[in-house]
Amino acid sequence: MLSKGLTKADWPKVWRHHDLKPRYDVVIIGGGLHGLATAYYLAAYHGVRNIAVLDKGYLGGGGSGRNTAIVRSNYLTPEGVRFYDRSLKLYENLASELNFNVMFSQRGHLTLAHNDGGLRTMRWRAEVNKVQGVDSEVIGPEEIKKLVPSMDTSAQARYPILGALYHPPGGIIRHDAVVWGYARAAAGLGVHLHQETEVTGIDVRHGRVTGVRTTRGDIATGTVVNCTAGWATLISEMAGVEMPVTTSPLQAAVTEPVKPFLDTVVVSGTLHVYVSQTDRGELVFGASVDPFTSYSVRGSLEFVEGLASNVLKLMPGLSKMRLLRQWAGLCDMTPDYSPIMGPTSVEGFFVDVGWGTYGFKAGPVAGEAMAECISTGRTPQIIAHFGLDRFRSGRLVGEKGAAAVGH
Repeated sequence: MLSKGLTKADWPKVWRHHDLKPRYDVVIIGGGLHGLATAYYLAAYHGVRNIAVLDKGYLGGGGSGRNTAIVRSNYLTPEGVRFYDRSLKLYENLASELNFNVMFSQRGHLTLAHNDGGLRTMRWRAEVNKVQGVDSEVIGPEEIKKLVPSMDTSAQARYPILGALYHPPGGIIRHDAVVWGYARAAAGLGVHLHQETEVTGIDVRHGRVTGVRTTRGDIATGTVVNCTAGWATLISEMAGVEMPVTTSPLQAAVTEPVKPFLDTVVVSGTLHVYVSQTDRGELVFGASVDPFTSYSVRGSLEFVEGLASNVLKLMPGLSKMRLLRQWAGLCDMTPDYSPIMGPTSVEGFFVDVGWGTYGFKAGPVAGEAMAECISTGRTPQIIAHFGLDRFRSGRLVGEKGAAAVGH
């Protein structure tokens, strides 16, 4: 590192550009966290190296680069808790696994309760978490005030805080670093990463995938994995697979940097807001998905006005802070607020989609499980409840109580 600085020599590229091969064993559509993690675990743990990751833009340019980088595992259903806790454990060791600093800060996660119904739900979630071995408990206003001195926990607040679900292992992570770490590690194992390569069609013959058509040429393959966010239904329809997914924008915003004062992640489902502070001092805000379906990733003034109003109800002292910018990403929402993972009715066509607002939390475990599913032909137990067929049979996984605004 010192020699590069002194000699002003160019740094080696993290991954190389490759020509599109005529055939790959596995083609992964979507160069975000889920696609790259699936490629890495296939190559590292299952010996599948002839893999192409295709992205119509650049790696991490979709939801992986537009989320607010919050990680937690305090979900509501036993299936969800086990799944996200496995992902949290993988995140804890990811820097060592990839030899890349992903800047994971386990600073704690607070989900506020403003009424009796909300407090009852927090207690329910806490008990489910404890049964699954997850560190999670309900705390009162006094403990909340100690953790977040800037919070208005008084009885005179517009929305009094009755308690909170406190999850110490939760925190924030550098999303770009996670994407780059997986990309570098996968490329080092021989995976081809193709940016600016849009998929225009998927060839299916006699109920089986045979190839993928792209703007750079055609690829023959027997395995295709849909790891897209926002475009999941469009890609699946190319293979003749319909999914119960709607796409809506999710907006976020960031302030000017200030001296660090917020040590935990704070979420309020009642106020539809969540906030955390980065290592550089900016406050990152978000809310629930926009109440309409759209593919727009532009911010709106209405969002900022509502967000600012709700944040100030929690922390009045932030009124003088200036907002620097806002942005939006696309969220694929399923009816039960849980993902769709595993094989489909088309042989060789797999999906890892429908992640709503919580896909970044699940990136490592999703990649690990999908790699096992693809290489062995068997669906791992940890994702068995997330299959597409659950919507036909009515075996839904109801995560709305912990996933709707529960960042």
